[in-house]
Amino acid sequence: MITTKPTTIDEYIASFPEDVQKKLVQIRQTIRQAAPEAEETISYAIPTFKLKGRYLVYFAGHKNHIGFYPAPTGSEAFKEELAVYKTGKGSVQFPLNQPLPFDLITRIVKFRVKENLAIADKKKKTKA
Repeated sequence: MITTKPTTIDEYIASFPEDVQKKLVQIRQTIRQAAPEAEETISYAIPTFKLKGRYLVYFAGHKNHIGFYPAPTGSEAFKEELAVYKTGKGSVQFPLNQPLPFDLITRIVKFRVKENLAIADKKKKTKA
């Protein structure tokens, strides 16, 4: 596990055991494919994707699960599909002993992309 704060997603992932690293790399690739224009960063000491200057999704490795944080809107919009997982306000836990739901993650990320682009477009129109 992490003892110092990582400065890159690669550093963050490298700090985990190999089996967890594999899942973290897979979730990272899934997010990249769903949001190719998103920027990768570390925020709150965990991997974060931003789009148009706004947070899109976070993810994090834990002892028994991968945490995925699509903000309350992403969790709420997919509430029924996420019901099989432990969830909280704006978070979902994917157990390490189960396959990651890549299709669901992709759809949530694309949903968040649309939200971020709509907000950016609205701000752009307000300034004009």
